[in-house]
Amino acid sequence: MSRLSWIAAAAGALTLTALGSAAHAAAPRFEKTACVGDYKGVDLKVQCGALIVDETRGDPKTRRIKVAVAIVKAAQPKAGLPPVVYLHGGPGGSALKSLPRLLKSKTSREFIAADQDWIFIDQRGGGLSDPNLDCPGTNLTDAGPPSQKDADGIVACLKAFQAKGVNLSRYNAVEVAKDVQDLRQVLKLPLIDLYGGSYGTRIEAAIQTHAPQGVRAVVQDSPWPPEADWTVGGPAMVSSSIDIVMAKCAVVAECAKRYPDLKAKLAVVAERWLAGPQTINGKTYTADDLGGYLMDASYFTAGVLPRDLWKIIQGDVSPVADFIESRDYYSEGQFMTHLCKEEIPFEARADVAKGTENDPVARLMVVSMQRIHDVCKAIDVGAISQVEQQPVKTAIPTLFLAAEIDPGCPPELTKAASKGYQGSQVVIVTNATHGVSRNSPCARKAIRNFFQDPTKPVDRSCLPAADTPMTFTYE
Repeated sequence: MSRLSWIAAAAGALTLTALGSAAHAAAPRFEKTACVGDYKGVDLKVQCGALIVDETRGDPKTRRIKVAVAIVKAAQPKAGLPPVVYLHGGPGGSALKSLPRLLKSKTSREFIAADQDWIFIDQRGGGLSDPNLDCPGTNLTDAGPPSQKDADGIVACLKAFQAKGVNLSRYNAVEVAKDVQDLRQVLKLPLIDLYGGSYGTRIEAAIQTHAPQGVRAVVQDSPWPPEADWTVGGPAMVSSSIDIVMAKCAVVAECAKRYPDLKAKLAVVAERWLAGPQTINGKTYTADDLGGYLMDASYFTAGVLPRDLWKIIQGDVSPVADFIESRDYYSEGQFMTHLCKEEIPFEARADVAKGTENDPVARLMVVSMQRIHDVCKAIDVGAISQVEQQPVKTAIPTLFLAAEIDPGCPPELTKAASKGYQGSQVVIVTNATHGVSRNSPCARKAIRNFFQDPTKPVDRSCLPAADTPMTFTYE
């Protein structure tokens, strides 16, 4: 697809609902809609709809936008428990697109909609919400645009949205926090609980700072605090997570035997890719490709990471090739409007490379993360507030669930951030990776018990001991 054609597609994705003639400012309202997706086999009652709100609050000439919502009724409702609002990660992700699969998962059902209603929203600017600030034809990962073409394409896409009248300054955590409060009010909910994963925890932080009314209890799974730096120190966080996995491999006899001296061998490969593009089996790969893969793999697939690193060391780059085929998972415009408002203004582009001089694995991420700065410099997301960099101070009961292995949200950030949360509980799960509840039965039990009574300590007896060996997959 040519650049002009995908820009046109992006602009065309904005429906008349979002981009029709300007409407007068009006009160938020909820509109019932049919559910999108395959809900066959889901044994819970699901009600879908849209929160209709002003794009720019307080502007009588603003357009109205839609925030997609799905309300999942509890299997066995328990009196006195408020509904849980689910806040997805990204930014630029979606909750509703994967909701049918989530509700069919036995592990998810251990705590989701068990005895409380759960309310899922696709945050403004992404998913099934309207508009969706997606940029077809571009790629983007947490490590940034993997090429200059992708960076230029995202800038052009965002400018096309602006030309159509989208106010890019209104797609960020503070606005999402206000959307959650508007939804609470139109649904007439005296109290709500919050569950956020990954960047969804950053939205929770905005709610606790800017719009905490009616929030009873909060769970942060894989927390990302406002005061953390995304790109400065980011490459080192990825390298550190990979080091942890390789060290765990080294103390498991079978892993150590199969994949000896992983760290030194990976460093050699990283240096080679940093020296220039690699052509393998007729396809050309860049350092950005390898860096993006390493960040993604250490997020979710640590158990197979030594095996796949060994493949790459031996010249089999299929893990990187598979990653490249699947890296279009964000609404790129929504991702960038958040980062350009909440993260990048407080970081320096030149500092992204600091501390990576002697770490070739970390250096793989430097250029792509610097491209995030370049995109932000080229677009206007409105005034920046220092409040968005400040640690949260709150008395709302909060449970933090952090993974021992997490290149994006390392546990050190959680430990530091939790100091501002009065009476908070911090659980760090040994051998776990990003998205703790996904693979930890103990974490799922803790979430449900915490929401039942956030004043009681959660049960930690089921957690693995700190010296528990990691389980690896070899085939």
